[in-house]
Amino acid sequence: MSNSVENLYRLDGRVPLGKALPFGLQHVLAMFVSNITPIMILAAAVGLDSAISAALIQNCMVIAGIGTLVQLFPVWRVGSRLPIVMGISFTFLSLAISIAGAYGMGTLIGAVIVGGLVEGTLGLFVKYWIKLIPHVVSATVVTAIGFSLLPIGANSFAGGQGATDFGSMSNWIVGSVTLLACLLCQVFAKGFLRSLSVLVGLVVGYVLSCFMGMVDFGGLSGQSIIALPRILPFTPEFNVGAILSVVAVYLVSATETIGDTSALCNSALKRDPATREMGSAICCDGFVSSVSGLFGCTPITSFSQNVGLAAISGVVNRFTIGVGAVVMIIGGVFPVIGAALTTIPQAVLGGCTIMMFGSILFAGFGMMARAGFSQRNMVIVSLSLSMGLGFTQATGMFAIFPEIVRTVFAENCVAVVFLLAVVLNLVLPKKVQGEI
Repeated sequence: MSNSVENLYRLDGRVPLGKALPFGLQHVLAMFVSNITPIMILAAAVGLDSAISAALIQNCMVIAGIGTLVQLFPVWRVGSRLPIVMGISFTFLSLAISIAGAYGMGTLIGAVIVGGLVEGTLGLFVKYWIKLIPHVVSATVVTAIGFSLLPIGANSFAGGQGATDFGSMSNWIVGSVTLLACLLCQVFAKGFLRSLSVLVGLVVGYVLSCFMGMVDFGGLSGQSIIALPRILPFTPEFNVGAILSVVAVYLVSATETIGDTSALCNSALKRDPATREMGSAICCDGFVSSVSGLFGCTPITSFSQNVGLAAISGVVNRFTIGVGAVVMIIGGVFPVIGAALTTIPQAVLGGCTIMMFGSILFAGFGMMARAGFSQRNMVIVSLSLSMGLGFTQATGMFAIFPEIVRTVFAENCVAVVFLLAVVLNLVLPKKVQGEI
């Protein structure tokens, strides 16, 4: 097998480690904070002690690395052989807090383990139900994912939602300089450096934030050199109601994985995903989420921000992204590495991700163009997006529905858009009146 820098832009092939490391690290930095944030929020909401919280943060780094490696280098039919980066999903957060608060972490973990097995099994039989998701539905879901990520990027740009200095001048300066560095590198740099535009912007923003006194190194003191992941920090318990609720959200997670897989293949690989690839990606989503439960973590899923990074940089090499996955695992085994990465200010990450999230929107538009702008497709796309994006901005509309419906749909525009797009695709006649 050849060992060349040119392989960065090919799915297979080896890349010199010195070149693969910065590109792999770029993927880790793009998702790091988003990966550990759900666990941090859950631990605080449930009232877990600091030792358990630290162990869970460590575990979520390890499980994200394992999940990414499985996607890149499949085990049997689990894993897509695509450059998909996995991490702890935000989709489950509100439900996880509700279940853990009412029944305890053991019940939550039991539901995560069983629900993951259900989603993984669905992935094995994808060929029997994937026809429900034609190109126009996939394009609509990918576009919804892009729109749903924009507020996340904007909040990070301003300093992170809930931050005391949210929207401050310092955050505006750091976020803007970071974004400008990314943009200039993307537009004017060539070859190797251009593909590292996000990492260049991150370094520039980080250095600037250090000079501005925005980086807190206090968390680096007192860190142990090495700490092995803690398996089964909670004893699983099985509650039927909790399991059914979590399974419903797993279906939403599968939808997002289908959208991410489609966006990745269309934007970075310039082709449509194969049915087997989508099924195998969902298998990884589900089965590795069950393993995540054994580590005391909530489910993992594909990370859309890394899909955007692949689209911008053009780097799709499995070996290179696998190096990043190993860095994630090392970050979990050596706590000081993970602690060092947490010092990156939110404004720096926001400046890096704004353009990445926009590239997912662009991929969705491209998929719509390939699906065709027929009257029927116009109805499916416009109604699904307008209701999905609009209704979830007015979450009080869902107050009349049962809690499980509110949990799955009230704040998850991707779930609403997916459901509407599938239903409209099924009920609308193949030729809408007025079409030729």
